[in-house]
Amino acid sequence: MKRILVIYTGGTIGMVSTPSGYAPEKEAFHDLLDRIPELHADGMPTWDIVDMEPLLDSSNITVLEWNAIGRLIADHYAAYDGFVVLHGTDTMAYTASALSFMLRGNAKSVILTGSQIPLCELRNDARDNIITSLLIAASDRVHEVCLYFGGKLLRGNRAIKYSADDLIAFESPNYPALADVGISIRYNAPALLPPSRGQLVLQPFKNVPIGVIKVFPGIQFDLFDSIMTERLKGIVIETFGAGNIPGHANSLPPIIRKASDNGTVIVVCSQCPHGTVSLGAYETSSALKDAGAVSGYDITTEAAVAKLYYLFSRGLSRDEIRVRMERSMRGEITI
Repeated sequence: MKRILVIYTGGTIGMVSTPSGYAPEKEAFHDLLDRIPELHADGMPTWDIVDMEPLLDSSNITVLEWNAIGRLIADHYAAYDGFVVLHGTDTMAYTASALSFMLRGNAKSVILTGSQIPLCELRNDARDNIITSLLIAASDRVHEVCLYFGGKLLRGNRAIKYSADDLIAFESPNYPALADVGISIRYNAPALLPPSRGQLVLQPFKNVPIGVIKVFPGIQFDLFDSIMTERLKGIVIETFGAGNIPGHANSLPPIIRKASDNGTVIVVCSQCPHGTVSLGAYETSSALKDAGAVSGYDITTEAAVAKLYYLFSRGLSRDEIRVRMERSMRGEITI
């Protein structure tokens, strides 16, 4: 029988109503899990649960918590066949992306899930998300970090949070679902990563300074000049379309060039959920390329941020990081 470790980090799924609003409560959540007979039925894997301390709303998740989750998986890797991480939805895609890079050589299922409605409520989406995530984690079909939510299994570093109030809260705009869940679980075998043949290596993240800038009409680029110092290690720029920026006053390229000269790695992503960056395809994107920026292609902002953390934490040179940002390492980019 397969053994699965459930890691409870907090989030809506385990919250209960308090005078101050919904808040995570460990004992109440464990009691609710014990009341779900399907979790102990024939055909279910055996599972244990470990709780993070403290339990957090996912908006409070930081690099420190990413490292703690990764460490729990690495420490229990030999003893379990798969892992389910219960997590708040707000930053779940960031954590899924971070774990996909952090767990180098991973060959087991790591499934992140949560809910839009707490398990304590009569009508909720938590019950199915937990049960299905456990079944997927024990299936021997998935060998990567994924996100399961609302009937869809998505590659973790391809997922984005799409809705704050729909039960289908996540999408994977540039990569197909790894499985669709209806009456049966239908795996998309060609989309799945093959199992790694190496040993698991945990790469904890250093809390390096990384920033994100979203371009908008009328943006005053000179306001960002003061942050482009040697201290800033990486920056993700969310541009229009295929990598385009406003051309007024030609003010951004000199700032980007200054940052690049200071050793900052600049990655260009698109604000469009679907599609890819193609630096140089338009005149308005050529300036970024000439100034030293690299293309993120169709990577999500969440994955770009996590990938920068990972590469800098490995102690690689700036030039090596620039090269690797334009290569797919965990299936995060379509080249």
